[in-house]
Amino acid sequence: MLLCAVKELDPDHTSETWYPVAPPTPRKGRGAVTNLQGRYEVDQREAFDDGWQHAQPGEGAVGRAGDGGGDLAGEETPALRTQVFEERAKSILTRNQSPDIPFNVSLNPYRGCEHGCIYCFARPTHSYLGLSPGLDFESRIYAKINAPELLAREITKPAYEPEPIALGVSTDAWQPVERDLRITRRVIEVLSERQHPFAAITKSSLIERDLDLLAPMAQRQQFMAAITITTLDADLARTLEPRAATPARRLRTIRTLAQAGITVGVSIAPVIPFVTEPDMERVLEACAEAGATNASYIVLRLPWEVAPLFQGWLEAHFPQRAARVMSRVRDMRGGKDYDSAFSQRMKGTGLWADLLKQRFHNAVKRLGLNERRHGILDMSAFARAKTVREKPQLDLF
Repeated sequence: MLLCAVKELDPDHTSETWYPVAPPTPRKGRGAVTNLQGRYEVDQREAFDDGWQHAQPGEGAVGRAGDGGGDLAGEETPALRTQVFEERAKSILTRNQSPDIPFNVSLNPYRGCEHGCIYCFARPTHSYLGLSPGLDFESRIYAKINAPELLAREITKPAYEPEPIALGVSTDAWQPVERDLRITRRVIEVLSERQHPFAAITKSSLIERDLDLLAPMAQRQQFMAAITITTLDADLARTLEPRAATPARRLRTIRTLAQAGITVGVSIAPVIPFVTEPDMERVLEACAEAGATNASYIVLRLPWEVAPLFQGWLEAHFPQRAARVMSRVRDMRGGKDYDSAFSQRMKGTGLWADLLKQRFHNAVKRLGLNERRHGILDMSAFARAKTVREKPQLDLF
């Protein structure tokens, strides 16, 4: 519980009283509880309590602190509307050389993600836009409307060396705005026409819309998918990942993809101590039953602004558990909120990290997951020009 000092108005002005201030009030359908300032903003802001948001002694109300809260206790926080901005990107393929990431090239059709997952490692990218990694990240979405054209241009260059593309790594390619904008759908059409392999990771059931493209590519070993499931607890997921598909709906998506002949895995990311961690074995069991054939996990990562945002979420939703959770996180991060070293950032270090690793591998072995080698996509059919369809259509240009 946060505290702020407010002096009593007694005759001699000598006494001081501490009034309790509740954590910022969560907004319905949003993950972050504040619009935390981005680290690149020039003007610095600091929260200050002038006493006006607190009830006078004896009134029984408790005020709120921080951005995003109402003015008085009991006041309902207004809904935050999502804004979508069109962006004409200059490039669309991102390359990385990180040794702990199983792909070299990625494509993200959007900046920001309306799913609002509080733990999202991509939140700090909104700071580059002069926006907040908090509520701005999940309510101010930038759509790269020229992504399909950029992709087509890039992969037809003579110097382009084809390798599998990872779709939707930083922000979900099938987030709610995709239902109307269909940018991801058009990107997949380009990949399908050129028979260019790719892999995708999502929390959205909207991926099922594109089965007509994905299933034939999977049959040619040109596509595989992973569904992220952190917990089976719908109430917890509603605050942790407020606008993503429910856990039960994601399990149904795994079943649908598997029945369509698509290799599908589950990503338990992140594992949050004392929050989602107790659910790990149950998640693996449910996913294996639904048809997943492989699994992976990542321990909670708190880079840059994600650390204070996550801690604000903990104070709002699990105040009695917050200190314990952060203590365990720091146990796995060498006493810090986060360690960015490639050898440690995904799994952590220490006794608890080792126990978590043992639990995961024991469950995977028992369930028969990861028995076959996955991740090999066939690049042999890639064509720089469009492949001929059953009903060919001439290009206008």
